[in-house]
Amino acid sequence: MIGKRKVVLVGTGFVGMSMAYSILNQGNSSGVNELVLIDVLKDKAIGEAMDLCHGLPCSSSHMKIKAGEYNECRDADIVVVTAGITQKPGQTRLELTATNAKIMKDITMQVVNSGFKGIFLVASNPVDVMTKVVQEVSNFPTCRVIGSGTALDTARLRFLIGEYLNVSNKNVHAYIMGEHGDSSFVPWEHSYVGCKKIEDIMKDSKKDLSDLDKIYVDVRDAAYEIINRKKATYYGIGLGLTKIVKTILNNTNEILTVSAYLDGEYNQKDVYIGVPAVINSDGARELLELKLAPENQEKLNNSCNILKDMMNEVRKEL
Repeated sequence: MIGKRKVVLVGTGFVGMSMAYSILNQGNSSGVNELVLIDVLKDKAIGEAMDLCHGLPCSSSHMKIKAGEYNECRDADIVVVTAGITQKPGQTRLELTATNAKIMKDITMQVVNSGFKGIFLVASNPVDVMTKVVQEVSNFPTCRVIGSGTALDTARLRFLIGEYLNVSNKNVHAYIMGEHGDSSFVPWEHSYVGCKKIEDIMKDSKKDLSDLDKIYVDVRDAAYEIINRKKATYYGIGLGLTKIVKTILNNTNEILTVSAYLDGEYNQKDVYIGVPAVINSDGARELLELKLAPENQEKLNNSCNILKDMMNEVRKEL
């Protein structure tokens, strides 16, 4: 990728700063040479940048880190958006979505007005809808606007399968697809350990196939469990965002479950949703379309319908 290998982070909350700290710790392998922090709370962005800089002598990274304004986006390779509000007691999901959509619109316009020509990576929730908002407002090619999608959900799934089968999670090839939310699902027919189907492993070892459903439920409910215990989740998604950033900057063509745009794939159109995609310096190079079992196609259709309905409501507010 041409340029400074520069990343601008908009939003210095727990998620954004977990990503920033992860990038710092991964050193030069992160691919990031310059990291700029932007936040509506300017002093917080300055303080966070100072804190990270003071760790540079203890890191293998030679990255330049600073707080900045939206004009810094002009020559950035990636703008990562983690800004937004969290759901308040008594607030509906649609109310949260409408509020965050307005925030996304304002951020996107300021980034685009800077002359930015890179890739948007969105992590603000609900991430599939927010990614669609950023694309519509920016009018960028859909491949250059992606969301974190089900990348974290997939990481959780692989960890739990690895624990259950006592194998390295690095050798688990399984995906959470659909909405980053309660309507997600696992296409078990496309889930492997090494080169063997997980369903066949379960049968050969006389394990109960219903255990796979329990694993999915644990993945689906993981965020609720973590929030109940520590009020928020951020380390996992911070590392997940770092993985996506590295894949883009290092042009490694890895398959990740990001929130990508469907334009006829899976018989769906005009929706961003979590699906396996090949990621490189162009963003979502292509989708790795799977032939889903009928019941899983129905689950994907349901997820898409939920997201389309939310987006239709959001458009009324923008």
